[in-house]
Amino acid sequence: QKIYRDWFALADSDGDGRITGPDAIKFFAMSSLPRADLKQVWAIADSKRLGYLGFGEFITAMQLVSLAQAGNEISQDSLQREDLISFNPPVMEGLDAQLAKSKHLAKRVDQDMDGFPQAQGPSTNHWFNSKSSKKIPLTAVTSVIDGLKRLYIEKLKPLEVTYKFNDFVSPLLTNSDFDAKPMVMLLGQYSTGKTTFIKHLLKTSYPGAHIGPEPTTDRFVVVMSGPDERTIPGNTLAVQADMPFSGLTTFGTSFLSKFECSQMPHPLLEHITFVDTPGVLSGEKQRTQRSYEFTGVTSWFAAKCDLILLLFDPHKLDISDEFKRVIGSLRGHDDKIRVVLNKADQIDTQQLMRVYGALMWSLGKVLNTPEVSRVYIGSFNDKPVKESAVGPIGKELFEKEQDDLLSDLKDIPKKACDRRINEFVKRARAAKIHAYIIGHLKNQMPTMMGKAKAQQKLIDNLEGEFAKMEPYVYEFIADVLSPGV
Repeated sequence: QKIYRDWFALADSDGDGRITGPDAIKFFAMSSLPRADLKQVWAIADSKRLGYLGFGEFITAMQLVSLAQAGNEISQDSLQREDLISFNPPVMEGLDAQLAKSKHLAKRVDQDMDGFPQAQGPSTNHWFNSKSSKKIPLTAVTSVIDGLKRLYIEKLKPLEVTYKFNDFVSPLLTNSDFDAKPMVMLLGQYSTGKTTFIKHLLKTSYPGAHIGPEPTTDRFVVVMSGPDERTIPGNTLAVQADMPFSGLTTFGTSFLSKFECSQMPHPLLEHITFVDTPGVLSGEKQRTQRSYEFTGVTSWFAAKCDLILLLFDPHKLDISDEFKRVIGSLRGHDDKIRVVLNKADQIDTQQLMRVYGALMWSLGKVLNTPEVSRVYIGSFNDKPVKESAVGPIGKELFEKEQDDLLSDLKDIPKKACDRRINEFVKRARAAKIHAYIIGHLKNQMPTMMGKAKAQQKLIDNLEGEFAKMEPYVYEFIADVLSPGV
């Protein structure tokens, strides 16, 4: 452990506790193994496809390198070998000299900090500066997420900061937004089985879950993986740098008091994060008694999520005005929406046929799309399907529908990378169009006097100013959509 910890500290050039692709290329090359073997080592060690290695994954990689140097073939089954832990650390050419140099530099820095400045003080500062300003080419990234992160920091983020994209459209992205696991959000009226659905998938209840026929879930709950079972309040969650929820601070403390994270160790949560939402109510109560903008929050989560499940049950097919607004806030994310008719075993086959038709009729008035929405029918709870009510044909139908939905959920981690690219491209287009508009408005402002009058004139004639911008925006969109670009 001590040897590997020293090696890990040397390989971690940024000092952030992660070994990225460029770090690994440089460090693993000292093993003198063929490049194909090193690629296999990286693929097995980075089993979660994060694009970097933590300390545990680094140890696994070094054990595999030792195995390869001993003449053994490397495969996924190599991790199951009982003698893997007994292998000596691999032979790394030139590593001892680099370790000695690193310790010498660290000792010199410690002396400077203790008040004994050396003659080589300026070179020490240069050592720190060169480390932080080192440029790594984009061709050196080892995962798509890592590449998107670097593209955003080097290309897109400066544009967003210059034209204040974060003030008008969307907050700036952080590393946690790229590294976050795929999310699935459940929406629906109260007592349609949202919390029970999550419990059914996890095969256990998560911390803080409440299930009942009345409106029990009164807050947004993010169910994610963690080392132990605990809940984290929303105010704490919004300021954690390793969590992708900093953008929720724009909805105020009244919302953050109704937001929490429920963590627990579970194999499914290592790949998917669930967002449990309060039940949508009907009437004025929804609008007047919530102290935060419910539709705004659902729209924010919809942009972050990879899948959105709208849950109905046979006794709650009506779509209230508030639920209609919530579904309207999902516009632009139609490809993520799936409809689930839950608790379908509570009615017989004839009633199910009528209920399905009524649900499609209700959805047709809300989802303004020419295509028919995919509706999954089933009973997603731990109780067996009531065959006496639905018959053997209905039971077989429910099982097939549940299998289809579960396979859709299983595909989320595989498709998450494609969706990240899609969202990144959409954000880049929005940022460039925003820059065109802000740049045009800024050019209309005088440089010296009369700024207030010119500003008011622009505000009064915003529609006309946007009309002037249309040719430039359309030209940009045409360039993006044209073949070969």
